[in-house]
Amino acid sequence: MSEFNLFDYAPIGVMFIVALGFAASQILTTQLIGPRKRTATKLMPYESGKDPVGSARDKFSIKFYTVAVIFLLFDIEVLFMIPFAVAFKSLLAEEKISGIAFGTIALLEILIFIATLIVGYIYVWKKGTFDWGLQARAEALVEAKELINKKQQRIQKLKRAA
Repeated sequence: MSEFNLFDYAPIGVMFIVALGFAASQILTTQLIGPRKRTATKLMPYESGKDPVGSARDKFSIKFYTVAVIFLLFDIEVLFMIPFAVAFKSLLAEEKISGIAFGTIALLEILIFIATLIVGYIYVWKKGTFDWGLQARAEALVEAKELINKKQQRIQKLKRAA
C-alpha cells in the first residue's frame, strides 16, 4: 500500500484556486467596467423571453415547456456523446486486436442516434417552437391589458361599494 502524500492532491487545489480566481475576476471586471445606467426596463425581472406581467400563478404558453423539454433532450444527447467520444479510440483499438467490429458498430449506433435527434430538431423547428419574437411580445401585451382591465374592474367595484 502506498503512503499518503498531500502533494498528490496539489493539482486539484490549483484547479480550485484557478476556478475561484476566474469567478472573482469576472465579477470584479463587470463591476468595474460594466454600464451603470439603470432604467426601469433593465431592472425589470426577465424570464425565458416572457415579460413579467401578471401573477406568478398565471398559465404559461406551452412553448415554454416544449423549449425546456428540447433543452433537456439535447443535454442528454451530450451526456451520451461524451462517453462515446472518450471510449471510441479504445473501441477502435479493440477492433484491431480482436477483429470484431466494435468501433464500427458503435459509430453506426451514434450516427443513428444523432440522425434521430436531427430529425426531431427539424420537426420542432418547422413547428415554430423557436419563433419567439413577435408572438411572445403580443402574448405579453394581451396579458398586460387583461391585468389592467382586472385592476380597473376591482377599483370600480370598490368605488361602487363605498
